[in-house]
Amino acid sequence: MSAVWDFLSRRQGRDKLTFVDWLSYAYLVFGFLVILVPVLWLGLNSVKTQFQIESQDLSLLPGDYDRVARATVNGPDGREIFVVADIPDWVLNWTDLTLDERADQDVEGFLAGLEGNTLYALRSHLGQVSNAARALVAEEGLPDWLNRYGALTPQAREAFDVDAVMNGLDVDEQRLIGEYLGVGPYQPNAIVTQVLVTAPHPDTGEVMQWAVPNVSATSAFYPGRAVNGSVDGVVRLPADTVTANRNIAPDWRNYLEPLTGTAYGVNVDFATCITNSVLVTVIATLMTLLINSMAAFALSKYTFRGQTLFLAVILATLMVPATITLVGVFKAIHATGLSGSIWGVIIPGAATPAGVFLLRQYMLTIPEELLEAARMDSASEWKVYWRIVLPLALPAIAALGILSIIWRWNDLIIPMVAIATNTEAYTIQLCLLEFRGEHISQEHYRLAMTVVSLIPTTLVFVFLQKYITTGIANTGMK
Repeated sequence: MSAVWDFLSRRQGRDKLTFVDWLSYAYLVFGFLVILVPVLWLGLNSVKTQFQIESQDLSLLPGDYDRVARATVNGPDGREIFVVADIPDWVLNWTDLTLDERADQDVEGFLAGLEGNTLYALRSHLGQVSNAARALVAEEGLPDWLNRYGALTPQAREAFDVDAVMNGLDVDEQRLIGEYLGVGPYQPNAIVTQVLVTAPHPDTGEVMQWAVPNVSATSAFYPGRAVNGSVDGVVRLPADTVTANRNIAPDWRNYLEPLTGTAYGVNVDFATCITNSVLVTVIATLMTLLINSMAAFALSKYTFRGQTLFLAVILATLMVPATITLVGVFKAIHATGLSGSIWGVIIPGAATPAGVFLLRQYMLTIPEELLEAARMDSASEWKVYWRIVLPLALPAIAALGILSIIWRWNDLIIPMVAIATNTEAYTIQLCLLEFRGEHISQEHYRLAMTVVSLIPTTLVFVFLQKYITTGIANTGMK
């Protein structure tokens, strides 16, 4: 720490900071924030709940406000809207629970303590209308076609007399069967969560609890509905009088569920994707180092006809965008039978022109006398390459290895071309695309797994960056 402080506290002037010192430190702080703020934003958003992400909550910290339920119940008297307070969090967040978490809750026991419109609303919210209706049909001996009525076409429904069945039931049973069949006036009920706030009544000044759709720093007024039901309809609440309690609660399920293969609506196992990426990165990097170093050795230490032409062709490929060769790469992968296999990702990028050029320039700095001395001692060309050239070129090889790891780990184009048809072979970058589909979006999972995908390359760059600077700085020096 003392070395870090000595570095950060350096200054040009002896007694006080000069203009250059202020400019240097301002530039250092600005660069630090440019790098840190996006990473910090990504990390904090990765532990926000799905509700926060989908509601576009711009708050920095993960968590949520205290919430209540706003219920909408349809019946013979029309639509009734009211607020339901003091219900458990698992009821409010029912749609976000997994099947195992839902099985652990005593839904029937919870509903047994409710009555009236509150029961009707929460019974629909918890998905118990179908179970209760089927049980009623069996207990009362009602016609079996009631269980099939919802799947019938309008023409087929005309053959059944729903009114005759409903007339033989009491009011609560009529509501249950009506909600089950979806016939008026008993349309499906709904529950939405709203923010619980405290604010004085605009007219009377009485401090009360209200339910508002959301809390935003840009809103001057909030539409509020009284929690205790003492005020009819919606009241306009001034934003400067509203107080809301916010709880900081990171949602670690964003990480655990994809890594354990229990993420809802995701068709890939992220742990398998990480394994595939590790295999692709390690094998492809080893092959890249071997092939590129051998090519660089030949181009730097041998003289042969066409040497300049070969080097010019290799360097010319650096100016060709990867998208230009994409069709040819796809045809080659398909023709060789590597489509759908991780080898289709590894082999096409085994040799890189940038790697050949980097290693060649570094190997040019190795004295020819060392190689000639080894050959005079009866060393074969393989031994010259393996025992002399490679150890001396280790800084450049380390730099290329680190760059290759970053390239392979973050590559998306080649995996899309080679293994898009086989989910079992997906790499980590392809898996990130699976969190957004046509009918579902799991951005909370995507953010969390993006953080996971950044960890390996970040660690490699942080702890091995000295090899990158050393290898590149010494390349081409005599």
